Amino acid sequence: IAKCHVNGNSNVFIEFMLDMINQILDEVIVQLAKSGADLSEYVKKLLSVMEHDTEYTAKAIMEMLGLKSRENLRKNYLNPAIELGYVKMTLPDKPNSRNQRYIKI
Repeated sequence: IAKCHVNGNSNVFIEFMLDMINQILDEVIVQLAKSGADLSEYVKKLLSVMEHDTEYTAKAIMEMLGLKSRENLRKNYLNPAIELGYVKMTLPDKPNSRNQRYIKI
């Protein structure tokens, strides 16, 4: 590989690296598709309304999703998203705190 560069012809090396990058990107796309397939429609919808690294109250999330039941929000949306590692609580030791916020990570 070093000789290619010394001789001023690095086409072989560049083609090799581009091929490797392409293969890795193909693998990442497949992995992302698989992980997305495991998500429920509820979690997908939750993630679609949340911005990364932004704190949301349960009430704000309910409004964005058009939900009326806090229990439905927890059971179908928040708890599965938290268990899968897509959302975290700002106060994990106090899940029922009125100061609790949720962050998409």
